[in-house]
Amino acid sequence: MFGFLKRKTENKIYAPVKGVCLSLSEVNDQVFSSKMMGEGVAFRFDGDEIYAPCSGEVILIASTKHALGIRTENGTEVLLHIGLETVNLQGQGFEVLVQAHDKVKVHQPLVRIDRQLMDEQKIDLILPMVITNTNDYEIRVYDETQTVNCNSIVMETMKR
Repeated sequence: MFGFLKRKTENKIYAPVKGVCLSLSEVNDQVFSSKMMGEGVAFRFDGDEIYAPCSGEVILIASTKHALGIRTENGTEVLLHIGLETVNLQGQGFEVLVQAHDKVKVHQPLVRIDRQLMDEQKIDLILPMVITNTNDYEIRVYDETQTVNCNSIVMETMKR
């Protein structure tokens, strides 16, 4: 009845790295480029740390340490997938700095990578970041193909 009194909570999603933000269509993996996993963006980056793009709870850490999920207060589920074919490394080259169910703050370091190992293994370190429960949210993706840092807002979500 008083639906107009309910405030929709917005959630700002920041870049998890310093680099260039790209369209998911530029990811050389059809699961991401076709948005099968959800709406989002990708990043090319030079650093060795991945930061929390939002505050929330860590809900997933892949056993191979190449992917991490965070659920925000408004329920948005954000998946960070570090590189392509990184699952084959079986965790080698990744140092996860958080644990499942940890509460994290935006810009908090989550994962450190061994960039030298990634280069030696010829890993494509593009980093797709997708909203896995896309159907539950209105998602605004900011301009793609821009230089970003961890203070750059790249998406916003609002519960439908």
